[in-house]
Amino acid sequence: MFIANRFTVEDLPDLPHSRQLRAGIPWLTFDAELETEFRQTNLDENLRHIRVNLCLAITITLAFSAVEAMLLGSGLNRIPSMIHIGVIVPLLLGALAASFSQRRHRIYPPFALVAGTLLGLSVVIIQLIASLGGVPLLFPCLILTTIFIYFMGGLIFYHALAANVVVTVVYLAAGTALQLPGLEFGYDAISMVAINIFCASVVYMHEKTSRMRFLEAGLLREMVARDGLTGIQNRRMFDQHIQRIWQQAVREGERVAVLLVDIDCFKDYNDRYGHQAGDECLRAVAVTLSQCARRPMDFVARYGGEEFAVVLYEASREYVAEVLTRIQRSIAQLNIPHEASRVASRLTVSIGAAFVLPGANRTQDGLVQLADEALYSAKEQGRNRVVVMEAEYQTLRTGRFEKRGLPRSG
Repeated sequence: MFIANRFTVEDLPDLPHSRQLRAGIPWLTFDAELETEFRQTNLDENLRHIRVNLCLAITITLAFSAVEAMLLGSGLNRIPSMIHIGVIVPLLLGALAASFSQRRHRIYPPFALVAGTLLGLSVVIIQLIASLGGVPLLFPCLILTTIFIYFMGGLIFYHALAANVVVTVVYLAAGTALQLPGLEFGYDAISMVAINIFCASVVYMHEKTSRMRFLEAGLLREMVARDGLTGIQNRRMFDQHIQRIWQQAVREGERVAVLLVDIDCFKDYNDRYGHQAGDECLRAVAVTLSQCARRPMDFVARYGGEEFAVVLYEASREYVAEVLTRIQRSIAQLNIPHEASRVASRLTVSIGAAFVLPGANRTQDGLVQLADEALYSAKEQGRNRVVVMEAEYQTLRTGRFEKRGLPRSG
């Protein structure tokens, strides 16, 4: 395992994927949020193969239907033929259609579980009819169906196991109740139990490996996305997020705010207290900002050096003002001494805020630039203050930084 070759589990950062790695996955389940993410990712990764498998299953079903018509004869084949055409093929077509649905992450898994169970039970009925009619040659169809449910329908381990346990129990119970020929039925029963044990073991190990790889890949993404010092999102993730959120805001007609937060006289702080103290200061500010922007769509990142960025989606003027006030109050409550500051004896921040309604003819770069101009104005006015720009966006020329003389301050 990639991570284990380099670190112990205890060395991993405290992130959702690393917490799950520490807890382990002996029962093949994650915490609720990770479990949902895994199932969606697993379905997306296997979707193409699932669709191909379903098409193959439909073709094979029609082929077996034709063969069974010859083996069973017209009288005995009436009900099996109806099951093939009226039950099995529609179930497979329904699963195929569900795999193409935009809501497939919610629809396909439960539908596949029900369809897999009904598919297995349908084949059991065909097998029982054939055995009672003196044609015991169709048992391989039941074995193939069992393998299909385990490996080819995109079911997670517990769903595949549940479907096949139901099918096997029904087959054994029905065969016993109908008093199928003893030696043949006994051999078939042992074969069914054995194939279930074999397939369940293989699927369990395969899914466990898939889940471990999912956790490792997720942890790697989280570590790449986070600033190594503060633990919050980094500049790269900020650039990706602001582009994505801008496009969403254009579609939905929502306002977006960007707050650039700069620690006042931070170089002087490092010179006075040392770089280790400076690192602790950055961590404290990062945690504080994360606590001040708590809505699901709020985003906090380290923008660079002693600068941080906060992105607020669906941002009303009242909410922007509330977050700004919360940041100033929370930074003051940190009560970090800063005797080298030219502003105050305690740590302070300057904030430049841009608050706009995105337009299709503009880009997110203009929003970030406006926030940067607001931050520059806050510094020019003496630091330890907030400058909010909104109307200035209408005259802003993206890519041309301007020192605006009459900002709105707060």
